[in-house]
Amino acid sequence: MRLKGSLAVLSICTLIATVAAAPVRTDLPQRQELKRADLTMSPEMEVITSISEFKKGEIVPRHYHHGIETGYVLQGTMVRFPGQAPTMMQTGSTFMNLRDVPHAGFTVVGDLPLRLLTVHIVDKNKALYEWVK
Repeated sequence: MRLKGSLAVLSICTLIATVAAAPVRTDLPQRQELKRADLTMSPEMEVITSISEFKKGEIVPRHYHHGIETGYVLQGTMVRFPGQAPTMMQTGSTFMNLRDVPHAGFTVVGDLPLRLLTVHIVDKNKALYEWVK
């Protein structure tokens, strides 16, 4: 009987340790990283180039980065920010988000997917995305 109790406690402790060690979501599943390299002028920073595709109904959560993000809209579509009318994110448009400034937080509402090419110049060894509630 003591053995069963000890095994139960061990199982619960193992489960708690596994859940505690589970990775926190720090990336978007829609992002495909193309290239990552150290920033030559600053060994504490890196450059990350990616393509992301968001389909109708998908949300780009509000977030910020520990560095600068710039991008190009490869394929535009309609998006909706909370409490606002839908707006067109135009193909060929560009954007830039500054260090630690929250951005995004919209839902894709157009029939075509939103495709973005992004370049992040960010601090190394930090999460690429910091989520804003």
